Amino acid sequence: MNLKQQAAERAMAFIQDGMVVGLGTGTTTAHFTRLLGAKLRSGELKNVVGVPTSKETARIAQTEGIPLVALAELSPQQAIPKFDLAVDGADEIDGNLNLIKGLGRALLREKIIETHADIFLVIADETKLVPRLGQGPLPIEIVQFEYGAQLRWLTSLGCRAELWLEESGEPIITDNGNYLVRCWFTDGISDAYQLARIMADQPGIVEHGLFLDMADSAIIAGAEGVQVKERK
Repeated sequence: MNLKQQAAERAMAFIQDGMVVGLGTGTTTAHFTRLLGAKLRSGELKNVVGVPTSKETARIAQTEGIPLVALAELSPQQAIPKFDLAVDGADEIDGNLNLIKGLGRALLREKIIETHADIFLVIADETKLVPRLGQGPLPIEIVQFEYGAQLRWLTSLGCRAELWLEESGEPIITDNGNYLVRCWFTDGISDAYQLARIMADQPGIVEHGLFLDMADSAIIAGAEGVQVKERK
């Protein structure tokens, strides 16, 4: 069993009968989704419903026989939807459980779903631990209109911003019909909170991959075993 599988297996201890579970996107959470499906089919778990964060996750869940539900179906009338637990991976995790996510191409839908979870559980291998966010690229979802201007604006923030392309050379299109940009910061991101505020105010920037103060716990699988970290 590889490290991603170990983290996914440990996360199953958090799942109880009757739960509504947010299903993240990416290779690590694909392991979790398949494990969840297997336990439902075997009868080890019952009446668990999933909330998918991407079309690909929904496809995997449906293949595994996991019933799916939309957020708005979870709460009566006009109440803000809430559900039990979201499980997702991360591209980077710092010491305060702040995250960079989005290399699975689903950051907007992931953030929408995970802000409605009572508990957000991250599963990852130890290579995702970083001393400061920005060791790798920060994914950002932008509208297609005037994307070149958005790239120039992002570059003005002190990073190298590039449109994320498929192997064919065509721009990657998200499930929402938007483009994705990857931004590299030479020495990491000095102030992730300030950067998040700046990007939130810029027209054309749909969402960024900084998931700050969102994760409650993280299951980290490493060479010396699996550990659970709690947000300080």
